[in-house]
This record gives sequence, structure tokens and C-alpha cells, in this order.
Amino acid sequence: MSPRRHLGLWVALAFGLAGLSSQVDAAGKRALGKSVQRKPAAVAHALPSGRTLKTGRHHRPVVVARMPAPPRPSMGELQGLHTEADPLELRSSVALVVDQDTSEVLFSKNPRAVLPIASITKLMTGLLVLEAGQSMDEVLTVTSDDVDTEKGSRSRLAIGTQLTRGEMLHLALMASENRAAHVLGRNFRGGVEGLVAAMNRRAADLGMVDTRYAEPTGLSSKNQSSASDLARLVIEAHRHPLLRELSTSQDALVAVGRRVVQFRNTNGLVRDPEWEIGLQKTGYISEAGRCLVMQARLAGRKLVMVLLDSAGKFSRVGDAERIRRWLTSESGPVSLR
Repeated sequence: MSPRRHLGLWVALAFGLAGLSSQVDAAGKRALGKSVQRKPAAVAHALPSGRTLKTGRHHRPVVVARMPAPPRPSMGELQGLHTEADPLELRSSVALVVDQDTSEVLFSKNPRAVLPIASITKLMTGLLVLEAGQSMDEVLTVTSDDVDTEKGSRSRLAIGTQLTRGEMLHLALMASENRAAHVLGRNFRGGVEGLVAAMNRRAADLGMVDTRYAEPTGLSSKNQSSASDLARLVIEAHRHPLLRELSTSQDALVAVGRRVVQFRNTNGLVRDPEWEIGLQKTGYISEAGRCLVMQARLAGRKLVMVLLDSAGKFSRVGDAERIRRWLTSESGPVSLR
């Protein structure tokens, strides 16, 4: 074979390998969202997370996808509340079901345990904003002060977004929008500090002896309460038609700058025809687990349901369904049959 023909074969082989390498890179990006360069995927997976491997001066380092960190235990887990069994096998470490009219307790599990309540906080925020009599038509502006520095959560309300107070309240209650809740606090009399002081006074007025608020969004784990206290809050908030309407609406189209953005309710049960929900609020931070409070009509009675520190993304909804089926079953409370 001539030297020229020999050189041509080597060039062709080199281009073929380069093409194969490009296909592997593209597949890796699609599958892992990372760039895997010049190394088979099996080698990359065999490396410890976050490390790189150099195989020579002509090879680029392998970028290895980091494994997600395990979730931090909630405060309820640290207190051992998840080890307590209950007849319904709930995933929530705290649960309470109360008749709104008679105060009869139909189901109870750790009702006085004091835990972080995450965005359930926004229900008190909304109650105070409404009771203050501030105009729902006043236009408020999102600023850099409303950006979450506690948990680094994202928001679709960019700095400079202008919405009415009513729209901010709607997004805070329905979509659990943290910036919207903080805007409401910043524009309360006395600012955020004034609102927090008013929230704690209102909690005391309602007999919520286990409750303490530190800020208006629920991002801080210092916002804490018990199921017994939150049942009182739900009953009080349910007295206000606007809070009922805004917290249970399924979705909303909101003009955010030049775009129209759809926000959806964080509680999928409001879209379930088997549920007749009068008021609701969800919450989640790692310290609190998944939380849910609701007022709902079941078997002809108005009930208040509180679920705190539920383990698993959909477990609070699953627990609510377990409770509903039990309440309306033959084995449920005699008073509901």
C-alpha cells in the first residue's frame, strides 16, 4: 500500500471516530443533561460524583453528573413523630379533622405538636391584609427586596412586575407565590415587621397558643404552629368570602409585563369533583414536610382538615383521600353516617 493511500485510510478512520464521539456527546446531553466528552458513559458512571478523569494530554476531562443530595429530615422526623402509627396509616405525622360547627374532633394524631408550617403562613398573611381594609385595586411593584434569600426559591414574578394588591393576594393564596406574599407584607402598615407583629397579635386573639410567625411567606422554619391552632385559623379565614374564592380557584391568567402567565392552584384537590372545598392552603419547606389545611364539606357536614409534615410529594393529597374515604365509610364516625 502506498504511503498516500495509507495516510488516507488513517484520516478517514479519524473522522469516523470523531463522528461517533459527537453522537455519544449528543445522546449524553439528552439523557443526563450533562456533557460527556470522549469517554464511554459506563466509565463516567463508575467515577465518584463530581470527580473528573484525565486520560492524557489530548483528552478532555469527563464531566460527571452529580447525584442529588438526599432530602434533609423534617423537624417532625427529628422529633420521631413519623414513627407513631395511626389506624389510617397516614404519611403525615400530624393530622386533625374537626367539625366546623360543633368542634367535635373526628380524627386526631399529634394535634399539639409544634412544627414549621411553611406556606400555610400565607393564610394568616391574607387574613391580616384583608382585615386591614387596604385597597385591592392599588398597584404594587415587585422589587429586589422581595427576592427569596432564605431558600433561594424561584418566582415567575420578575423584579419590576406590577400587579394589584388583589392579584398579589390571589397568587399568594392559590399558587403560593412567595414574592407576592412578601410584596403584601412590604406594603402593609409598618412594612413586613408591622405585618408580622399584627400576625402574632391576631394569633393570640384567636387562642393560637402554639403559634409564632417570623415573616409573611412561610419560607422561614421559625413560622411554627400546631394542628389545633391551624384549625382555628382555617375557621376564622373561612368567614371571609374573598379568601374562600381566591384560595380555591383552579387557575388564573395574569399579565406579567408583556406576557400572560398561567398560574395553577398548588392543591390539585380543588379540581377533583369528589371534593367540595371551601378554603385551602398548601405548604412545603424541607423542615416542615408537605402540609395542607382545608375546609371541606363531606357527608353533609362542614369539616376542617389539617395535615402537617407529610413525607412524599403526593402524600398529603393521598392522606386527605384516605381520610375522606374513612369518613364516608361504614367504619367511619357514627355521626357522619
